[in-house]
Amino acid sequence: MDLGALSLLVDIIDAGNLSRAAVQLGMSRANVSKRLNQFERQLGAELLRRSTRQLEPTELGWQLYEHGRAIRHELMAAQESVQSLGKRLSGTVRLSVPSGFGQHTMSAWFVEFMRLYPAITLNVIFDNDIDDLVKGAVDFAVRVMGEAPSNAVSHSLGDVEYVACATPQLVRETGMPHTLDQFKDLPLITSELTGQKLLVAGRAGTAGGQAQIRPRLMSANFFFLRDTILQGLGVGLVPRYMVDRDLAAGTLLQLPLPPQDLAFLRTTMYLLYMPARYQTRAVTTLIAFVRACAARSPNLGAG
Repeated sequence: MDLGALSLLVDIIDAGNLSRAAVQLGMSRANVSKRLNQFERQLGAELLRRSTRQLEPTELGWQLYEHGRAIRHELMAAQESVQSLGKRLSGTVRLSVPSGFGQHTMSAWFVEFMRLYPAITLNVIFDNDIDDLVKGAVDFAVRVMGEAPSNAVSHSLGDVEYVACATPQLVRETGMPHTLDQFKDLPLITSELTGQKLLVAGRAGTAGGQAQIRPRLMSANFFFLRDTILQGLGVGLVPRYMVDRDLAAGTLLQLPLPPQDLAFLRTTMYLLYMPARYQTRAVTTLIAFVRACAARSPNLGAG
């Protein structure tokens, strides 16, 4: 089998069409199409179904793609092993992590990792966007989502638990709410996404002319939200990891809401990477380290 043609098939499927593959390979589209046709004639089978807008691999095309990708990764791993022979584990890892959990909890993980592997360079982006992963701008990403995207390899790091909380003084002034419905009479502090979920669940805004929960403050910055909750400006509805130390110290009280009242906020933290992207030893080492840290983190539930 022509390994060069097999590698070309991988490039075409990864790119999504012949034109993008040609640009990435520095070839003409006609030359890419010619080499693909020659490979199909050599095999006596169709590998890609062509249309005006996209390519759809056949069953054999997908099978050869998986084999070709595996061969390419093995060759790259072998080359990396030769180049790093007798040297410390090194390289650069680009990753993207959630702005809230990343700064609050993961920063300490990265400090520990850098002490263990001083020759590895980390480029850490604190962001909640998924596009940087899809576009190949990072080696892997950590995201808090309802469910993992189907086009990425995903590993659950654990569930993110939400809590309702307030200062003891605010509780004394407003009373202790025992259900989420009682929040319509309270100043609520929460994230923009939680505010949207309240609206979708019919708990925010108005319904049948009846006033529902109306957040007093919404922001994507959980550190800002925590500060305003601690100032007694409202009742917080935030991830537990942001306020767990305050709850333990007694500066904030957890409100005794039934678990089902917060079930609609359930999310999971996923570690994600694209299956076609080769992972260096530095990348795989950091991935394993992050998963181990998450497994022993008190801020995450069992995934």
